[in-house]
Amino acid sequence: MTETNFFAVDLGATSGRTILGSIVDGRLEQRELTRFPNSIIETGGHFFWDIYALYNEIIRGLKVVADEKIEIASIGIDTWGCDFVFVGKDGGVLRNPYCYRDPHTDGAMEEYFKLLPKKEVYEKTGIQFMQFNSLFQLSTLRRNHDSALEAAEKILFIPDALMYMLTGEAVCEYTVLSTSQMLDPRTKKIAPELIGAIGLKESQFGRYVNPSDKVGVLTPEVQRMTGLGAVPVVAVAGHDTGAAVAAVPAENERFAYLSCGTWSLLGIEVKDAIISEKSFEYNFTNEGGVEGTTRFLKNICGMWLLERCRKEFKDAPANVNDLNKSAMEAPAFRSFIFPDAPEFANPTSMIEAIQTYCKKTGQPVPTTYQEIARCIFESLAMRYRQVIGYLKDLAPFDIERLHVIGGGTYNLYLMQMAANSIGMPVLTGPVEGTAIGNIMLQAKAAGVVKDMFEMRRIIAQSIEMKTYEPQETAAWEAAYERYLQVTGTK
Repeated sequence: MTETNFFAVDLGATSGRTILGSIVDGRLEQRELTRFPNSIIETGGHFFWDIYALYNEIIRGLKVVADEKIEIASIGIDTWGCDFVFVGKDGGVLRNPYCYRDPHTDGAMEEYFKLLPKKEVYEKTGIQFMQFNSLFQLSTLRRNHDSALEAAEKILFIPDALMYMLTGEAVCEYTVLSTSQMLDPRTKKIAPELIGAIGLKESQFGRYVNPSDKVGVLTPEVQRMTGLGAVPVVAVAGHDTGAAVAAVPAENERFAYLSCGTWSLLGIEVKDAIISEKSFEYNFTNEGGVEGTTRFLKNICGMWLLERCRKEFKDAPANVNDLNKSAMEAPAFRSFIFPDAPEFANPTSMIEAIQTYCKKTGQPVPTTYQEIARCIFESLAMRYRQVIGYLKDLAPFDIERLHVIGGGTYNLYLMQMAANSIGMPVLTGPVEGTAIGNIMLQAKAAGVVKDMFEMRRIIAQSIEMKTYEPQETAAWEAAYERYLQVTGTK
């Protein structure tokens, strides 16, 4: 029996995990080692991430490996995109990083477009416009004379910052850089004119690395704390969606993917960036993938809507699967919201925001938790249909099916709604796509697998997939027309 072990750190916007991934005789096995919350810190009128707490949780997971005397080939880290850490001249972290949900970037895009026109920024990057993109965060901090930015020797994205804390090596990983609105997908490097407009230089970022590149080894300090040796740290797809898409067990290119979690990320995998008038109009993004591919996709607000509502529900089942089932007791197609409307970004009360939207658009106002949850699920399914329509306009191939990965696949009702809405088969799995992609990219770095095709073949052999065929398509077609009308997106 041949067995190679890898240590994966998978950090999301609400929680994190460390996972032991093993390739045993050509099959993938996983075991969760630790799980922990990733809480947003509110202080001084701003929202921050606790980078030290995340680092400490990685150390805790590595101690488990040492205590169990597990030999690991490498360590890989994936996180969300856009946010970053400042490092000073003495090598120290200057401050906890801002959270992308911080309102300090309200109006930031319009301010930046006074420096460079919007169209020029899109033509240079092919990235969708979202006010929390790194370029606009940095522009805001520069405009506000932020002391940490003024003192920064290096600017490191979150996965890169954590790898720096483990190895002392400052790098800039391709997939997470591609979320920043600073990468030129043609050159695969930072566009100097974009950061130059706000007084930054390319040298302030780490050396460029790609998925499966070795970054360094654990520092003597980390070796002492964990009880491990000089274990290599590998740059996986540092952006969690890049890692998740690498884990899609697709047979050929004719698929769309949906990474379904706090965010819903819906797109296709292509060889070259798609930058055109239509992609600009639809506000699509071109993000870096593995082996030189491009993830052409759109960000959609995802289960964040339900996560926030669950904190407010008074009488809903504590178990989310029971809640999802109960939502089916509410009438179908009663109320819709536009999931990406700005009022749902980070409201004080998500329930109130949904109810206000429905009242404002002349729809029945959902009051029970069942009605609110069903409104969210159906609205997401409609939004998937809308974005799939855009993709069909832009894709260089016919889209035949939708692969869904991530925790959202546990919601069987949403998955069936998605198939009904888009009118094509929906294939679900793997649930833990991000962690699996992380592990398999480490396996590629170790020479256990040779390419993405072999990675996906092993994944397909190692997981259970479920297929949802479209149902009640006429009813969903009629409901979609009403969704377009009430949301004003026809």
